[in-house]
Amino acid sequence: MTRQESKTPDLLLRSSYAYDLPEELIAQTPSEKRDECRLLVLHRKDGALEHRIFSEIPAYFKPGDCLVINDTRVIPARIFGHAEGRTGEIETVLLSRVDGEQGEVWQALTRPGKKTRVGQKLLYPEGLTGEVIDVLEGGVRVIKFTYEGVFLELLERIGLMPLPPYIKRRLEDKEQYQTVYARTNGSAAAPTAGLHFTPELLAKLEAQGVEIVRVLLHVGLGTFRPVKEDNILHHAMHEEYIHVTPEAADAINRAKARGGRVFAVGTTSVRTLESVTDESGTVHPFEGQTNIFLYPGKPFHAVDGLITNFHLPESTLLMLVSAFAGYGHTMHAYRKAVEERYRFFSFGDAMLIL
Repeated sequence: MTRQESKTPDLLLRSSYAYDLPEELIAQTPSEKRDECRLLVLHRKDGALEHRIFSEIPAYFKPGDCLVINDTRVIPARIFGHAEGRTGEIETVLLSRVDGEQGEVWQALTRPGKKTRVGQKLLYPEGLTGEVIDVLEGGVRVIKFTYEGVFLELLERIGLMPLPPYIKRRLEDKEQYQTVYARTNGSAAAPTAGLHFTPELLAKLEAQGVEIVRVLLHVGLGTFRPVKEDNILHHAMHEEYIHVTPEAADAINRAKARGGRVFAVGTTSVRTLESVTDESGTVHPFEGQTNIFLYPGKPFHAVDGLITNFHLPESTLLMLVSAFAGYGHTMHAYRKAVEERYRFFSFGDAMLIL
């Protein structure tokens, strides 16, 4: 086996996506001003890097380009209660709503899980109650809720934002974990690449001839679920709800037909587009579930550029970036980002890959 041949299988190993990250580089709070974070620009053709500020990103766009944003809105999906007849606190994180049921039925993570077996009733503030009606693979609970009033309004009052476990500080303002264009409630986590945009920056892009197109992916369990298998092909992605309207599909197809480039904001937008684009590059309207897993060797048919954050080691998101930018270019960029003291993960700095 040649040296080149031996490299390809290594990209299927989870350990190939490990890197060293000092803990102090994990951002605990967002930038004071959304678009003043740092921006690392990675050119896929040769791996060249540039160090910029996010507000300078319009310089990389041309008239006729298309910017695709995921307008999902995070719900305060982290609620605390206790099991009926017990006093110990139980944390519940709502992941995705189960369709086709009467009332509010959700897939959720609970901690501690041993106290939430099928049939167990859970009591939360303001009269919200839940009953565990099923336990799925990976310990996911299916909970049916009963309540008075409007469910999402109740969550706004009693719930917290489901921040990743590496963020230790509680947000003073829930809107800090929402994009400025968030519209449709349903996510268990923010599409964090979009946190860097301001209304003014979006208006500037539109003024220079960039078309902004909205798609939807409700971020669910996959965000919380690490890759545990040594061979990444054995990792099962959970399904997430996506929606690409006919209007959105037509807008992206028109941009491609006129020679414009398609820039996706975040890995969620990439996964949405690549789920609905055929091999010819045509985007199709779709509403339903996706469990697409993009890793090196997988082709991209829709996206020409990617705006993203810096992702966790050995994560499916880092694998997606490696597939799009090239494994060698990606890992080199991450090493440089560590050397240059970029801020990492959800509230960290950004990358533009083109």
